[in-house]
Amino acid sequence: MQLIRIFAQTAVCLLFFCAQCIAQLRPPTESAAATPFGFPGNARLLVIQAEDLGMAHSIDKASFEALEKGWVTTAGVLVPGPWFPEVLRWSHSHPNADLGIRLDLNADWSSYRWRPISGASKGSGLTDGGGYLSSSQLYVARHASQSEVEDEERAQIDLAKKAGMQITHLDNHMRALTVTPAMFQTYWKMGQEYGLPIVLPSELLKTRGTPAAKQGIYNFGGIDVDLTKVAIDRELEIMPGLAQKDWLGAYEKTLDVLPPGVYLLSVHLGFNDDELQAMTWDHPNWGAQWRQNDYDVISSPEFQKFLKDKGFILVNWRDLQKAMQDHH
Repeated sequence: MQLIRIFAQTAVCLLFFCAQCIAQLRPPTESAAATPFGFPGNARLLVIQAEDLGMAHSIDKASFEALEKGWVTTAGVLVPGPWFPEVLRWSHSHPNADLGIRLDLNADWSSYRWRPISGASKGSGLTDGGGYLSSSQLYVARHASQSEVEDEERAQIDLAKKAGMQITHLDNHMRALTVTPAMFQTYWKMGQEYGLPIVLPSELLKTRGTPAAKQGIYNFGGIDVDLTKVAIDRELEIMPGLAQKDWLGAYEKTLDVLPPGVYLLSVHLGFNDDELQAMTWDHPNWGAQWRQNDYDVISSPEFQKFLKDKGFILVNWRDLQKAMQDHH
């Protein structure tokens, strides 16, 4: 506990990023790989990931459609989310769907809450005064023990696996597992323990990590990470503050200038309906219309044509795992 508190107090100076290191639709750095996993040297591989399945029915409905129609290639699931049983039922009828677990330590809406599934008590460092998962990543980093965090992560993965969901990768909701070194170490441990790739862009390692003595190795949060074992080069996500009319243009402008490499485009789909409006009533910048805008762009023929015309190769996490294994 003391160790985690020390890490949390120095988190701003040390690392990590929460949302800051996710590309906010700005020009790319030169961190992309020159030749992605045996593909032609000029290949641009794109994973399009629908986020937060299980959070709300509106999100599930939009994301299921996107998965079924190929608008996205994968999705991230919140196991503690109130609508996780709906995702589980859908996954049983779509066994080939590429689904990852977004390890979730936070319930970030003021009037729409969910609890940990590991049986954590009300006094746990994971929870607020009401026994719900805390809305603050920093609160969890300061108050939860490493064992509490690991128990919750493992409980989420095990629940999905025992229920028959085929898990292709691990992610982390709100980037809570990159707030401190101790939190990141639990995230890394889960990937190693379950043999699953984790969302960890090489750009993050290069900009926030420390180069090790051996070339291609970066120390990040106390872990030596080999860049050749990292699946994606950069993560892209649209951020609040963009006018609805500029949504499509922003995606096209950002993607068009990307160099060869492997990219994760994180999209948040949903409908601007009563459910999401009630859920996000005090989050206008991350609310129902924001998710509707993402849905409208991802589903548009204009965006589909853009991706085809620019030669993007759409892949999922199963594809990346196979390509990495074959390449090595």
